[in-house]
Amino acid sequence: MRQAMADYVTALHHAYLEAAAHLPPGDRGRLPLLAAGPLTVAAVGARNLHVIGTTDPLPRPVGQEVELEGSEGDLLWRLRFFDPVVAPALGLIDESEEPQQARVRDALGLASVVYHLTVPPGSGLTPHHAQHAGTGLAHSHAAAARDYDTIAHLAPGASALVREMHAADAAGLDASALLLARAIAPDDDELSALPLVDTPAAEARAGLVRSLRSRT
Repeated sequence: MRQAMADYVTALHHAYLEAAAHLPPGDRGRLPLLAAGPLTVAAVGARNLHVIGTTDPLPRPVGQEVELEGSEGDLLWRLRFFDPVVAPALGLIDESEEPQQARVRDALGLASVVYHLTVPPGSGLTPHHAQHAGTGLAHSHAAAARDYDTIAHLAPGASALVREMHAADAAGLDASALLLARAIAPDDDELSALPLVDTPAAEARAGLVRSLRSRT
């Protein structure tokens, strides 16, 4: 199972690099996964399987913890495995209704997240699934990077907030991304009207781009 997980992560990163290869060099270099440098990939077993790429430094494995090294092209990573035996807080997370990405990250104390994918029970760790996930992730990151370049250009005085929003978006922190969008454009009624719960970061990002462009 560990080898299957390692193969899945390698295929995921391979697909990401293949999709990114078609972008202009500048756009490619700004993609979160390519700009991150060496990272740790946490394979987290709750009811769902969570695959989390993070730049947070983690202590060396102890006890029953396992770590495998991997590489693909210029990407280097360490694959770590976590379950309720290794991290008991994971056993307290109820995913019977839906994945709890934020709670899973909190259980491991992860803050700097490059990507967070969820594999439902029964989906399997096939190369086909990994290819789709990696390609989709690269396209999502590329679209977000272009939008944040636009936002930074249109709101030069809010560069720190823009960076925070970009990081929240990449980490899947939808509510945080919306709150930051409102902070960047505090007088935008449409952003203020979006519900804090269940508004995807991509929707908040698109609304912020529209708001800022309407002022030019």
